[in-house]
Amino acid sequence: MAGSNPQLLGTQQAHTNQEAVMYSLGPWLVGMCLDLFLQGILTSQFFNYYAWYGKSDTWKFTTGVGALAVMTTLKTIQAFTIVWVQDIVYFNDLNSALQMRFSAWYQMGNAIMVAFIAFYVQCYFCYRLWVISTRYWVVSPILFLYIFSLGASAGATYYTVLADPRLGHWLSVHYATEFVGDVLLAVAMTYFLLRTKKRVLPQTKNLLDSLIRLTFQTATPAVIVALLNLIFIFLPDPYVKGISSAFIQPLPKLYAISMMWTLNARRDIRITSSGLSIYTSTNYAHDFPSPTFPRSPRFAHEMPMNSFQTSGSSMLFIDTDSTKQGQTTSTTAGDNVSYV
Repeated sequence: MAGSNPQLLGTQQAHTNQEAVMYSLGPWLVGMCLDLFLQGILTSQFFNYYAWYGKSDTWKFTTGVGALAVMTTLKTIQAFTIVWVQDIVYFNDLNSALQMRFSAWYQMGNAIMVAFIAFYVQCYFCYRLWVISTRYWVVSPILFLYIFSLGASAGATYYTVLADPRLGHWLSVHYATEFVGDVLLAVAMTYFLLRTKKRVLPQTKNLLDSLIRLTFQTATPAVIVALLNLIFIFLPDPYVKGISSAFIQPLPKLYAISMMWTLNARRDIRITSSGLSIYTSTNYAHDFPSPTFPRSPRFAHEMPMNSFQTSGSSMLFIDTDSTKQGQTTSTTAGDNVSYV
């Protein structure tokens, strides 16, 4: 019989092994490369944050950024370790490489690791939404979705340990909930910024426009990747599902980049909204942040994290350095606005 032909069986087995390598191990390699690339961007963002805001932000934010730096670095080490063991240690043992997801603890826990970093960043953006909206009932449902999403990833990890096919259902719930939460967060943030824009002085509208653009710019990459993960997990072909690993690995780094992008953009937004050029204005010439030229104490236009005070419908922008000289700038707004 043709089916018992050793040569044909060998060809079929080789084809099966090739598909397993391409769709199961290949995406992990691609994901690790993306992870390393994004970690390089994050390293620059972390360095810039502490150079620009390390002394002006509260210890809660500086500590929070430090914790994020540690978590993302450990995640990169984990991704590199997985690929190293799969492709080097098990170079001649394909079955062992494929079974790592059910036997190696650092790979079995990948779902919860990815979800926890994402949840950490999402909590920051929920706090940011609360600062802008000052309404708990707006933030609470979105935060609940994120908590539920984290729980779903824990369920997926549990079924991964058991090598139970139901882990796919929990991953679907996780990414679907995460996607919905991110969209709702961006919409809510934009709504309250637009609402505030109607009640502020003309010179403040440019600032709010910048914040609205920043909201979508920082949210879009992670939302798109979460949607791609959701699509691939729903596909019926088990090999094609494996492609999702290429998108899962960089996802927490995209969330971390969105948080650091938001934190580090405060300086540029402040300069842009004031109509000044950071390259041509002599007031900013020596204050442009760089490792060679540290921030000058003359910088009187930057707002730290805790620089907002509100009283009724009046909102007072306070520059830390300007306050030392007895200078304050005020504007009227119906709602609280913040750079956080």
